[in-house]
Amino acid sequence: MTVEAGNTNVSTRLNRSAEQFPQSTAIAVPATRNSTGRRSYTTCTFQELDAECTALAGGLHALGVRPGTRLALLVRPGIEFIALTFAMLKAGAVIVLIDPGMGRKNLIGCLQAVEPEGFVTIPLVHAVRTLLGRRFPRARYNVTLGRRWFWNGVTLDQLRALGKQRGAGCLDGWEAASDDPAAIIFTTGSTGPPKGVLYRHGNFSQQVDELRDFYQIQPGEIDLPGFPLFALFNCAMGVTTVIPDMDPTRPAQVNPRHIVEAIQDWQVTQAFGSPALWNVVARHCEKEQVQLPSLRRVLSAGAPVPPHVLRTLKTVIASEGDVHTPYGATESLPVSSIAASEILDGTEKASQCGAGTCVGKPFPGIDWRVIGVSDSAITCIEESMELPNGEIGELIVCGGVVTTEYVTRREVNALSKIHDGERLWHRMGDVGYLDEQNRFWFCGRKAHRVITNQGTLYTVPCEAVFNTHPAVSRSALVGIGPPGRQTPVLIVEPFPDQMPRKSNQRRRFTHELKTTADRHEHTNRIDHFLFHPSFPVDIRHNAKIFREKLAVWARKQLDVTS
Repeated sequence: MTVEAGNTNVSTRLNRSAEQFPQSTAIAVPATRNSTGRRSYTTCTFQELDAECTALAGGLHALGVRPGTRLALLVRPGIEFIALTFAMLKAGAVIVLIDPGMGRKNLIGCLQAVEPEGFVTIPLVHAVRTLLGRRFPRARYNVTLGRRWFWNGVTLDQLRALGKQRGAGCLDGWEAASDDPAAIIFTTGSTGPPKGVLYRHGNFSQQVDELRDFYQIQPGEIDLPGFPLFALFNCAMGVTTVIPDMDPTRPAQVNPRHIVEAIQDWQVTQAFGSPALWNVVARHCEKEQVQLPSLRRVLSAGAPVPPHVLRTLKTVIASEGDVHTPYGATESLPVSSIAASEILDGTEKASQCGAGTCVGKPFPGIDWRVIGVSDSAITCIEESMELPNGEIGELIVCGGVVTTEYVTRREVNALSKIHDGERLWHRMGDVGYLDEQNRFWFCGRKAHRVITNQGTLYTVPCEAVFNTHPAVSRSALVGIGPPGRQTPVLIVEPFPDQMPRKSNQRRRFTHELKTTADRHEHTNRIDHFLFHPSFPVDIRHNAKIFREKLAVWARKQLDVTS
């Protein structure tokens, strides 16, 4: 199939991969082990994957699915997940993707808000969907992966058969314009209830181009994605995907041996994972003296990667390789990137002294600027004030990967978007500043800043100072009281064996933290210190700290009424 000019449907990228690399492995999924313990893998080629997508897309069309139909996809990572995603795109459906790790209440609430017209999922989810039928009155196009019981719809096998009855060439794929809707992807909800972000085909297409060109990803490479959606980019670039043996909703609990095994079995050249995943893998490799010489490119996103993890990974992967930390958000990804070599050789020391976390320079397709911090809506760009380099403000971005709207909690659109003629800026919700090299230094979330009667404290610059203490695993700055009169409180999560259990240990630890605070002008106003055994964090990355929850906890600990 030849991709026609103007067709931005990302499913055509898979068609192209199937034409150019028909017998190359597209996906490999861990399967059983033999008597010696060696892992076997279930695989499919690009040609097989494309044929499966065509059949499934034809089946969806036979069911009545048309361009714009919203279908919720809740399927475990693997060949079926990738095939169904591309099939839905090919049929023109709008895919609703929700991280199951956000919890049952949030999951059901998000699904109800988005009003799906069908579910493509496993029997358990269909059973719950049927029992909660009143919440999903529009769900009539339903596909079950496995045995279908008392609910309506078809099984995956029946869907495939319907598509094959139509003929393999019957559905070449819906030709999408760049602004046609492609998916609704929900935020993690780390600073409020999850929001449904509308992705258009142009957003996906631009993402593929930006990632491929910036990191110089070549067809024939082999990738291990710790986040399922990244497998879609691989198929669009002619890159083999090796699905890791892990629960993607709990990366901190990954078995590092499984990750190392897959990298070595397939000679993986690129791998993506959250900082929590790489922290576990790096410690394992350091302890067991494991080398991964095939790995040339490691990507990690969702939160800053600790320097010690970067340093360890650099010694483990190929000598010419590097670790990259792309920066962005569900609403705009990727925005910028920085390599471990630049961090370890330059920005690390400044970060430890409270300069913030450098997230690098913008991708070529991104325009960005820092404006004065505001908690109000900014209707047009003329209402904002661009700040000079070095001054902390909020970051706004514009470009082809930037999404245009939320389709749930739509009232947030006015607070998140800024009109600029035909262009639209997205307010990232992050504060920081630009340096003379046009690099952004991240200083925390806007919603997490602590506004005292003596000025504003920003989380990342303050926390970095205390994170240098050898007993501190991580820390979180929170504010207690109304903005403008907040009391700053520094909460510490010590390493497990460093948790102070006795009053004299707490007094000594607190004294050390206060001494550290007094050495820096931006932290010397912090007088309250608390110790927490395990911070509440987001499920997707296991790294974003829920400071709102910690603030409530701190208020109770200090017995303060706001």
